[in-house]
Amino acid sequence: MHRATKIVATIGPASSSPDILARMIAAGVDIMRLNFSHGTAEDHRQCAEFVREAAQQVGREVAIMADLQGPKIRVGKFKNGRVILSLDSTFILDAECELGNEKRVGLDYKNLPQELNTGDILLLNDGLIVLSVQRVIGKEIHTSVKVGGELSNNKGINRQGGGLSAPALTAKDMEDIPIAMELGADLIAVSFPKNAMDMEMARQLINIAGAPYGYKPKMIAKIERAEAIPLLQEILHASDGIMVARGDLAVEVGNAAVPALQKRMIRMARKANKTVITATQMMESMIQNPVPTRAEVSDVANAVLDGTDAVMLSAETASGRYPVATIETMAAICLEAEKSSQVELDKDFLDHTFTHIEQSIAMGALFTAFHLGAKAIVALTESGATALWMSRHWLHVPIYALTSCLSSERMMALYRNVVPIHLESSLDRDTALQQALEVLVKNNYAVRGDIIVLTIGEPMRQVGGTNMLKIVKIGDSP
Repeated sequence: MHRATKIVATIGPASSSPDILARMIAAGVDIMRLNFSHGTAEDHRQCAEFVREAAQQVGREVAIMADLQGPKIRVGKFKNGRVILSLDSTFILDAECELGNEKRVGLDYKNLPQELNTGDILLLNDGLIVLSVQRVIGKEIHTSVKVGGELSNNKGINRQGGGLSAPALTAKDMEDIPIAMELGADLIAVSFPKNAMDMEMARQLINIAGAPYGYKPKMIAKIERAEAIPLLQEILHASDGIMVARGDLAVEVGNAAVPALQKRMIRMARKANKTVITATQMMESMIQNPVPTRAEVSDVANAVLDGTDAVMLSAETASGRYPVATIETMAAICLEAEKSSQVELDKDFLDHTFTHIEQSIAMGALFTAFHLGAKAIVALTESGATALWMSRHWLHVPIYALTSCLSSERMMALYRNVVPIHLESSLDRDTALQQALEVLVKNNYAVRGDIIVLTIGEPMRQVGGTNMLKIVKIGDSP
């Protein structure tokens, strides 16, 4: 069955072999995520090479997303690897400490003491440890333990309510960007952007690094900071899509606020013609167990019903025991949720103005396919823009995007309800339309008698040139 919602899977020790990667792609992965918070440059190059080989083996292109580490503020290392913090005990975060113990630990972000005040609440290890700042003395942050437990090397630190000024792009990110471009990343995820300027700076650096390779990847802003929420519209404008990164975001704004924010972010992204990925702990229990909890099933299904383009797996596929089974399970949940998704196409078009010819053609194709009961929509596209516009509105008609551009084919792997297909079509319009129909029949996407809605541009192969809509019945002349 056609699945509209895409799946992002993170590569790690459990999933970095060519065989496992091929099985993951066959199971339904659309985007492979390289987490630059872990591994070396050579590790990422090797994984990217394995992904391309696995995709070729399976016969389906997938996108590669390079996820930059960003300014993850962390504690340093402990002499014994970990300590136990007791309730109401005192603990010092010391920017000059080299090796921690039960009383103090170092910091990788040396400016943290300058940004804190008495009474601030610090959440460590995704909120499992809670510290209250009692006072700041020079490079030392003296705290009282409000929620104790085990604290180990390099765990993250967040300030409740956000507001830390660490820049979105670190020195490490600037070293990683050329590596991401060298290995052919189709998507770049920028961690912890505060505003549009962070995304614009990242885009400039990425475009410069990508110039020798002749392509520009799509930019995904990971919404993880509390201060990014009021500026979401400007961040969307400066990005190609966003990620609802619920882990760090929940630590800063509180768990209870995240579900409503998720719905709001998905709605805003779709309205702005941007893509959106929902991430973090979606199938967490399957790191160890062969089946998910019912709560996790509901979580994935709700993201699908909200209209997310993709759902993402992190540790579940990077280090979990069942990477392939997790993907198969998530795909099944997505399919079932999509069956009950309500189509509100007519409502979507009310009071809506289309400013581009291509966008008007795309919307006309959706409207026509919906009311005619078409079997499929076929978009012959160079950049993928027509397919993106179509994918912002939900209907139970699959969109097949045929392109001769390999980078566009891979980038469209993220678009909801879009199946990208490589086609070296003729420069003659009628021949190209006939080739498109033949591809549908060959792949069993349509049979004789089915109504198909096609969009195409003249002159052919012109970026941004979609200007024609045609309705045909399989078996008739296009």
